[in-house]
Amino acid sequence: MTNVGNALDAREDTNVIARTERLSLRHFTLNDAPFVLRLLNDPSFLQYIGDRGVRTLEDAENYLRCGPLASYVANGHGLDAVVLHEGDICIGMCGIVRRDTLPGPDLGYAFLPEYTGAGLAEEATRAALKHARDALHFSEMLAIVQPDNAASIRLLHKLGFVESDTLQSLSADGSQLLGFELKF
Repeated sequence: MTNVGNALDAREDTNVIARTERLSLRHFTLNDAPFVLRLLNDPSFLQYIGDRGVRTLEDAENYLRCGPLASYVANGHGLDAVVLHEGDICIGMCGIVRRDTLPGPDLGYAFLPEYTGAGLAEEATRAALKHARDALHFSEMLAIVQPDNAASIRLLHKLGFVESDTLQSLSADGSQLLGFELKF
């Protein structure tokens, strides 16, 4: 029985793409659907990222299947669960996204409001960027953000992103987004 437990632990550990002092970034599983349902319906997610139409656990599972899980298969990367070591609590998502509307990979992230303001988003995004550079061998990263999302803009500047005049784009609802670039 110990060997089976160790094998399961080893398999689960392969889903971890980065570890920091306080966090792990790991691939999502369908077991994360309750967390995804909560995060995607948080008022700040709806305001700054958009309504993904996820209202039920089944919707959340479909979001995971068609989003992060599909991206892992198609691209070798995607949005990952951000897990706080203390208590093994999922607190956000962070990772590298491929969008048809952008010319390269971009950094995506969202956190539950009770976990903002303590540097956890910076810690997670730095880990995701290190993984993008070192493991995925990307030489640059893009980011898009709503112009009124001051916290996200501050974070991108802390990470070394600069505004890109050539990367201005429209969101799905037609609103203008600010574009940022980071060269590794």
